[in-house]
Amino acid sequence: MADDAILEMHGITKTFPGVKALQDVSLSVRRGEIHAICGENGAGKSTLMKVLSGVYPHGSYAGEIYFGGELCKFSGVRDSEKRGIVIIHQEFALSPHLSIAENIFLGNERVHRGLIDWNRTNAEAEALLARVGLPENPVTPVTDIGVGKQQLVEIAKALSKRVRLLILDEPTAALNDDDSAHLLDLIRGLRDDGITCVIISHKLNEIEAIADSTTILRDGRTIETLDMKSGRVTEDRIIAGMVGRDLEHRFPPHEPRIGPEVLRIEDWTVHDPSRRGRVVVSGANLTLRAGEIVGLAGLMGAGRTELAMSMFGGSYGVRAGGRMFKDGREIRLRSVSDAIDHGIAYATEDRKAYGLNLIEDIKRNVSAAALRKLADLGWVDDNEEYRVADGYRKRLNIKAPSVLTVTGTLSGGNQQKVVLAKWMFADPDVLILDEPTRGIDVGAKYEIYTFINALADQGKAILVISSELPELLGICDRIYAMSAGRITGQLARADATPERLMQYMTKAKE
Repeated sequence: MADDAILEMHGITKTFPGVKALQDVSLSVRRGEIHAICGENGAGKSTLMKVLSGVYPHGSYAGEIYFGGELCKFSGVRDSEKRGIVIIHQEFALSPHLSIAENIFLGNERVHRGLIDWNRTNAEAEALLARVGLPENPVTPVTDIGVGKQQLVEIAKALSKRVRLLILDEPTAALNDDDSAHLLDLIRGLRDDGITCVIISHKLNEIEAIADSTTILRDGRTIETLDMKSGRVTEDRIIAGMVGRDLEHRFPPHEPRIGPEVLRIEDWTVHDPSRRGRVVVSGANLTLRAGEIVGLAGLMGAGRTELAMSMFGGSYGVRAGGRMFKDGREIRLRSVSDAIDHGIAYATEDRKAYGLNLIEDIKRNVSAAALRKLADLGWVDDNEEYRVADGYRKRLNIKAPSVLTVTGTLSGGNQQKVVLAKWMFADPDVLILDEPTRGIDVGAKYEIYTFINALADQGKAILVISSELPELLGICDRIYAMSAGRITGQLARADATPERLMQYMTKAKE
């Protein structure tokens, strides 16, 4: 083991039924550095970290782990945490109805004579919150704080365990720009305090800004480790290692063939369902045409998702005004079923909670929105359901041994492809895609952009909501901007720039 290495993993191989997730992977992390791990969805990044942290215990994989110069055989997460290895998963492990302090010390309680010492618990929690820069009362329930603050609670929880190696899996995936910047500064501070950090992220600009070294995985194998301090590593260089080829263009070329209007909303107003009278969307006017990819830009809280969900059969909010027209005729949608029957589909930004049934297989997820197409006298034709789903598996290059694979075992990018397959099978006229590439690597993004273009070429009207302005500028024919619940402007592709969009996105209420 190298003198300056705190961690070395040799020949790690991990197999699941029908899939070899890791094959002879090696990783070396220097003491006191920020080490990034990059790769496409399904490359094995999270699996490797679960092996390291004991989520997958010794005996369930082949290979050796050395930490602090000693061979380690972790039988579970508690074993790795005793050695100072702590992992923060992309899905937080917090109990929403417990306080911040209770969450920080959950399973690691501060006790005195067999009882929890609440004064010590809250005092130590307050000190940890100060260290991570979170000025919250430790008795505040976690459900009352935002996602960015919850991420800081997770880090405070890790620090309470005297962490030596902190693993962060997609730590900024659900954060806005300000929260992301604060978190990255905190990670730098932890490094300066002597804590080694391993970070998994698809945001290559963040990797370029924060990492000292970057290891690239591809198809379950180690490709290379790059020295980020050399000054020669660019985003394009990392991408080439991740996908095995240069991506000269991040977005596939596309010539739109725009047809007549398909959907229009006029003076669309929506109230918050829990606070009647609070306007979430105010007087929105929006038009979608056949064959057109339309973007919707806005900062966090602008009302983009609320607008989309309210259009999808009123699945969010209380509509207080406005009219919707489909193919020139006014329609009234009273439910999600009504929206689907009228040829409108909505792919949610939260695929795990609302877009998919993660304990069901791919086949059932693909058919879920259009079972009637497979039914005869109320009975679903299983063979036809399998054939249809398998066709989409091949067409969308969903990496799974069969459509009987449980959807929750797929990588994020492949789960997103299943969401697309579900709505492609439903064959809508209007497809609303809310953050369609969130948490997905550049290779899978390119594939999804290609599918979106193909759907537009079939004459579908597509609305894409994204927090990434380069994405909207790269794939959309026209872009609307929202601010504080209002649509503040629209720009044709030729006229759209990040600066002009940001002007509309930050436009104050008139």
